[in-house]
Amino acid sequence: MLVKGWMTTDVVSVDEETSMMKASIIMKEKKIRSLPVVNKKGKVIGIVSDRDLKDAAPSKATTLDVYELNYLLSSMKIEDIMTKHVVFVRPDETVEFAAILMLENRISSLPVLNSNDKLVGIITQTDVFKVLISITGVYTGGIQFAFSLEDRPGSLKEPADMIRSHGGRIISILSTRETAEPGRRNVYVRCSTLPDETLGIVVKELEEKFVVLYSSKDLVDEVERRRGRVQ
Repeated sequence: MLVKGWMTTDVVSVDEETSMMKASIIMKEKKIRSLPVVNKKGKVIGIVSDRDLKDAAPSKATTLDVYELNYLLSSMKIEDIMTKHVVFVRPDETVEFAAILMLENRISSLPVLNSNDKLVGIITQTDVFKVLISITGVYTGGIQFAFSLEDRPGSLKEPADMIRSHGGRIISILSTRETAEPGRRNVYVRCSTLPDETLGIVVKELEEKFVVLYSSKDLVDEVERRRGRVQ
């Protein structure tokens, strides 16, 4: 999946002359955690995060009164605190590559720049989570089987056929060699929800013939009950 299919194109940005106080207000009002800094030519010259603002803000132990504090915050410019080395991604690069950039740089969002280095969007960790949910199909398939299979062509067909024979509709299949034993791969098969009795039969048959790492039933209906209160 490409970044351009998941990025936000209505990007809130600021220029280098924006005050620290105004940037903080914008982030709170828009409920965002970072702001690209764009110059008059439309080029991204930096990025400022909520962490940058917190680090630059005076300590609560400061002896400044409220008027002095407000003056300080309004006089400090974004260019004084922004990160000038901007980690970015291109629209035609994959979301997986964007996730690597975020992980390796310990950041939560990336500006998306076109071939002319103009800002065309932003992609965040939340967008990556949405991609994960989309490709796994968890909203439409509540059961996941994890297998350790031989790393050879066709090794998945038999367990997949066994699941289908009991009415399980395959929603998604993911696999990895990174966490598997040598010569094997771990495969994660998500299928449509099955009645508990049928599920028990399927699990028993699969365990008799294959190395089943686990089977898990996701209770998507529980999401609303466990929803946190967003501040």
